[in-house]
Amino acid sequence: TTVLMESFASYFRRVLSNSFYPVLQEAIGVGSAFEGWSPREQDIVYQVLVPMTAPRGHSFHLELDTAGQNQVRNFRVRVQQECTCGRAQRDKDMLCFLHHPEEQLRSSQDPSLLHTLCTDSYLDVHKTARWFYQLVRAVWPALLQSHNWHLVLLPSRRSCQFKVTNGRESFRIEMLFGVRQGDSDVFVSSELREACTSRTIWPESYAVAEVKFFKYIARRVPPDSLHLKCLQFFIRLQLGLGFSTYTMKTIVMHLLCIIPVSRWRRRDFVGRLLDISESLRTCVEVRRLNHFILGNRRLPEGISLPLDVQMATSYNLFHDLELDPVAHSQAMSQYVDL
Repeated sequence: TTVLMESFASYFRRVLSNSFYPVLQEAIGVGSAFEGWSPREQDIVYQVLVPMTAPRGHSFHLELDTAGQNQVRNFRVRVQQECTCGRAQRDKDMLCFLHHPEEQLRSSQDPSLLHTLCTDSYLDVHKTARWFYQLVRAVWPALLQSHNWHLVLLPSRRSCQFKVTNGRESFRIEMLFGVRQGDSDVFVSSELREACTSRTIWPESYAVAEVKFFKYIARRVPPDSLHLKCLQFFIRLQLGLGFSTYTMKTIVMHLLCIIPVSRWRRRDFVGRLLDISESLRTCVEVRRLNHFILGNRRLPEGISLPLDVQMATSYNLFHDLELDPVAHSQAMSQYVDL
């Protein structure tokens, strides 16, 4: 997947070098496959996040969406045209979108990003996803991989999903896209979230920060550490019982910060499973499980958060259990079943 993404990136740069579409940066592997665990190995989806920056003559501005928010932070990406008159000597082929007549712009220059991938001046997730599909389809024949692998595009409205097969092996890949917050490890991304229906809404994503946390742990654990097997085992154990994969992952990330890395070895396997189980029971009982990234001021060095994310009020993943006694009762019953 990494090699394939590098091949795509090389051709994306060539195709888009003089365009007014977003500038695509190097893809970052995120999610369970790149963190070292997966619920079911037979249907792994390799997720990559492709950071986007504004093309020449444009800038991106992130605006927090406060309408109907509960605890999940959503954003809009406002696209603004910038004056490029001062660049005239350096970029003679480019006209300024702000200060050249509309007729001249239409006849001499490709349309602005505002007129291709935006809705009401905001970057549109669905339009961006369609654009990614067109890029992948157009570039694929030029890649070396196309000689031995077959590309199958899969439907999605908020990402670009495809499968590559060679008769013996098959890999499913999902390309998410997003805009980095400053120079941090937090993005706004096209990731699908519950109740995320608006095509101009970009949820805040902590996937890059989380994969960096797992890499940080991997550098410190002993060679026979089973911390990833503990997570994988417990998630497989409770599939279909109502607790989300992200809930279990969050609990394990918290425990990795509390229990010394030397105590996740093979001989500690059963003990750590019991710790995970006990932690889940406690969280369900008190109706609280703090988000691992949002509001966490004790993350390892090397994981960079925007100040407002670092200083935010803790985000309770079990917020629904606080509000709904029936949901809390069901969660306790599901824990007993587990």
